[in-house]
Amino acid sequence: MKYRTLGRTGYSISEIGFGAWGIGKQLWVGAEDSESLKALHRAIDQGLNFIDTALAYGGGHSEALVGQVLRDREERVFVATKIPPRNQRWPASGSLEEVFPRRHIIQSTETSLRNLGVETLDLLQLHVWSPSWIQDDQWFETLSQLKEEGKIAHFGISVNDHQPRTAEELVQSGRIDTIQVIYNVFEQAPEDRLFPLCREKGVGVIARVPFDEGALTGSITPETKFPRKDWRNFYFQGDRREQVREHVQELGALLDGETRTLPELALKFCLHTPAVSAVIPGMRSVNHVEVNLAVSDQDPLSGEIIGKLRGHRWDKNFYEKP
Repeated sequence: MKYRTLGRTGYSISEIGFGAWGIGKQLWVGAEDSESLKALHRAIDQGLNFIDTALAYGGGHSEALVGQVLRDREERVFVATKIPPRNQRWPASGSLEEVFPRRHIIQSTETSLRNLGVETLDLLQLHVWSPSWIQDDQWFETLSQLKEEGKIAHFGISVNDHQPRTAEELVQSGRIDTIQVIYNVFEQAPEDRLFPLCREKGVGVIARVPFDEGALTGSITPETKFPRKDWRNFYFQGDRREQVREHVQELGALLDGETRTLPELALKFCLHTPAVSAVIPGMRSVNHVEVNLAVSDQDPLSGEIIGKLRGHRWDKNFYEKP
């Protein structure tokens, strides 16, 4: 496992982290707690030391599982979590008082501390962001107070789906330590302006959704069916499965002896830029852990392949209704 520095936090974290949304079980169907715990332990055994979770993942269930694992391990494991919007709207919608009022920030922090069983949160993120809030000091003052009290060590934001430019002014302000943003073979927009700015300001970058919710694994076809309550029924609704198949088939031509599968290609793409501190694929099983973490030990993509992947940039937003 290779390690990178998470911006000005100074944390040396595994370049592949553990995305813990799926183990919350609320919107991803199929996770079992016993397997999730095994997966977390196996990941740490393999050198992973960065886990990204959130209070919204299963109403704290994901955090509780991570906390259970932390109590059983002696290794230093860095955990990032998130404060959900009070109005429960994703992406951000409403005034700061509606979404992140002072009391809500404090109460959510206390709940996450209890769920994880720690005295200090390594990294606390606002789960959504609106650029209009930068003019209001309340969120920053509240998080700064929590930092002074020793309840959080660092704080950042999770950027709204496919809206990397909405975080640029905030990064420029120097008020945050990290950002989390969608970045993958299809969604390359963060490279345009956000990543260079983060490098300039020493802001750590956590790349989420490296597999485009499964599209870049090559397993989504027009015949693919998901359990009734699985949210991917929304993400891949209508003719989106057919669109995905057409785009992914073209990527198959880039596989070779060193990069044999689409998931490997997808993770290596996210790791090719030094702006990314860690990529956090969702993992719900030991098999996911074994396959994903092995990529860190492989050779990086060549400049030639990266150049070809530039042509697969795809301007879409499946998080919106068609």
